[in-house]
Amino acid sequence: MSERNPRRWLILGVLCLSLLVVVIDNMVLTIAIPALIRDLGASTAEIQWIIDAYILVFAGLLLTAGGLSDRHGRRLGLVIGLVVFGGASALATVCQTPGQLIAVRGLMGVGAAFLMPGTLSLLTTVFDDDERKKAFAIWSSVLMLGALGGPSLGGLLLEHFWWGSVFLLNIPIAALGVIAAIAIIPESSGPAGRPDLIGAISSTAGMAALVWGVISAAKEGWGSAQTVGGFAVGAAALAGFALWERHTDAPMLPLALFRNRDFAGASLSIVLLSFSAGGMLLALTQHLQFVLGYEPLRAGTAFIPMIVSGMLFNGVGVVVDKRFGARVALAAGLLVMGAGFGVLATIGPGDGYLKLAVAMAIMGAGSGTAGPAAYGTMLGALPPERAGVGSAVNDTVQQLGSALSVAVLGSVLTTAYRGAMDGVPAPARDSIGEALRIAGATGDPGLADRARDAFVDAVAAIALLGLVGGVAAALVAALTLRPKSASTGADSESNMGTNIAA
Repeated sequence: MSERNPRRWLILGVLCLSLLVVVIDNMVLTIAIPALIRDLGASTAEIQWIIDAYILVFAGLLLTAGGLSDRHGRRLGLVIGLVVFGGASALATVCQTPGQLIAVRGLMGVGAAFLMPGTLSLLTTVFDDDERKKAFAIWSSVLMLGALGGPSLGGLLLEHFWWGSVFLLNIPIAALGVIAAIAIIPESSGPAGRPDLIGAISSTAGMAALVWGVISAAKEGWGSAQTVGGFAVGAAALAGFALWERHTDAPMLPLALFRNRDFAGASLSIVLLSFSAGGMLLALTQHLQFVLGYEPLRAGTAFIPMIVSGMLFNGVGVVVDKRFGARVALAAGLLVMGAGFGVLATIGPGDGYLKLAVAMAIMGAGSGTAGPAAYGTMLGALPPERAGVGSAVNDTVQQLGSALSVAVLGSVLTTAYRGAMDGVPAPARDSIGEALRIAGATGDPGLADRARDAFVDAVAAIALLGLVGGVAAALVAALTLRPKSASTGADSESNMGTNIAA
């Protein structure tokens, strides 16, 4: 075992600070959706693209950004990501149209694509196997704290300033992160091999096309030309990427990594976990503001049960992992999260905040228990020289799960809502926000009540899919990850990557 870095816990603090910009931005943007509809005049489709433009660019560039960070420096990749993300946030505050904000959100995706792999790869290389999952638990808890404070502060800004003020939060955090990273974090990189340009181009094209197909499915339908074309181009490009990586002497992503059961099993579990949770956040935010009538500040604080529960159970997850192994911790956490979705699936039009709070607390407990085991196992299986691109794989599968969640759960939410709104004006069938606006303009309380009831029923419907996703992810973890007694064998296999040509 190499000597532990004496500044590793301080470095962990800087990494947590760096990633706070992404966490706060994602949470605050969700809270700001009603303000964007009202103040910027964004349509439902434009709101989806404000969210999806970020995901599309982020997911498309992750593997390339991770490979570049491995080659040229992980701290450098982190700093570049922070600079681009902070600069794009400044541009977002002065956008005048939804189209401008969509373009800026894509630029923010570029920054996040470099920021995320750099953060996780540095954490992986600084901490050894004995401390890595504990570090992940602390990392997750700090980020959950940011997720708790972000919506509350964002809601406060929205109540007193214009919608663009929520992006101001990112700028000082990004600036402080750049200074701290340069001053505290040591540079690290993998062996300097030849750049894999074909791998970079094919992976970026494949991931972007695949996410495009997922996004188009939510908007145009699964049989549309955009959806089918996106999936076809994505499949062809990723197949070409896989063939190239198998035969090139300097692969960006050695496919032998996926022969490691822990790496592959944790990756698939993360996809299913992200699928269960990703689309629910958008639905719950609209539920709080449109159904329960919460102002942005109150809607932000309404997520406290989920976030506090997640923070508390991060420590439980580490203890369970240490005593019973990652397979038990991950499977148990995913089942608990599925139980939270089960509670949410029983929500009815007459239910207030209490049942929602209970469901969110249970989901937070499950996520907190599963998180350290999922991410620690996956990244712990990586050879040190592939920490950047391996961390990018983690981020990529997570974004794929989130994109699929937004597409699939969003489609189910829209279909269920529209199905219950037959016979009303077409705009009122498109979104609950538009239905409430029409009801207010025409003095029709019956339309408002019907829209709220329809939306609550639609949320319950997608919660059932979240329950299925949680149970499926738990089964994947139980069937693929090694039991604790096999840890010795797992360690030897996890090191196989050191023999992979770099």
